[in-house]
Amino acid sequence: MREILRRLIAGELSEDEAVGELRRIQLDELGGRAKLDLGRHLRRGIPEVVLAAGKSPADAARLAVVMAEQQGQGLISRLTAEHRAALTEAGRSNGMEVAFYHSSARVLRQGFAPQAVEGKVGLLTAGTSDVPAADEARMVVEACGLEARLEADLGVAGLHRFVAPLAAMLDWGADVIVVAAGMDGVLPGLVAGLIDVPVIGLPVSTGYGRGGAGEAALTTMLQSCSTGLVVVNIDNGVGAGAAAALIAARAAQGRPRGRQIATTASTSAPRRISPKRIPAPARDASAPPGIENTRPKRTTVTSTATSIHGKPRRRRP
Repeated sequence: MREILRRLIAGELSEDEAVGELRRIQLDELGGRAKLDLGRHLRRGIPEVVLAAGKSPADAARLAVVMAEQQGQGLISRLTAEHRAALTEAGRSNGMEVAFYHSSARVLRQGFAPQAVEGKVGLLTAGTSDVPAADEARMVVEACGLEARLEADLGVAGLHRFVAPLAAMLDWGADVIVVAAGMDGVLPGLVAGLIDVPVIGLPVSTGYGRGGAGEAALTTMLQSCSTGLVVVNIDNGVGAGAAAALIAARAAQGRPRGRQIATTASTSAPRRISPKRIPAPARDASAPPGIENTRPKRTTVTSTATSIHGKPRRRRP
């Protein structure tokens, strides 16, 4: 958008041509079968992600490459081996780099890097089978310009493995933590009950038997006693990554402002002065409770005349 405005000001584009370019940035239709929402990142700070499942390898690869041509990077998720091969070939033929994340990928235009954001997102998984969903979330986070760190295989079956990575994640300064878990899905609630950082539960369809498709993990997370735990849908790594990116980016925006306010308050606040203690005025005994009588109670002092010998003089009747 800035490039289009620069070209308009420089006289390289007419007004109509600039309007056409802006419309093309917002929405691009490919062969009448796909409409790419290229303006989503400008509106929400999160780029569009192509879902490879249900698309032919050639069509999915083409969509990702077109997105990279238009906005620097194209995100794609749920890749099969055939999708990976087609994406690798499409990236090579168009001179683009492909960064793979297990079953998802980013297609990057030469020389492109997302604008860096100071926010940090930590990702934990209960088992190694949960890594693909967590890595999908990591792809979205890194595409938004934030730092991400992933630690795997920390489930409650071996809880002694969990403490040190979580402590290291907090020392690193994670603004939000995504916890992916299948089977019983206990780990997100455990993490949320120990730390004061926002936690996003990502149920994964790993397991077997009743609830093995992720229903048990989803139910456990929704029924967690840990307050503040938020949960996305089963295998929704894109949704978890998007939510984490928004939270971490907002936290990064608030940190400098918070420090400035705190510094200003400490330097400009007046010194604390002890108030003067004024005794409360006397209350009339007949006044109702809670109503103060501003007029002090008058007391009459009766003086008795004394004789010159110091003895009280007797009054006349």
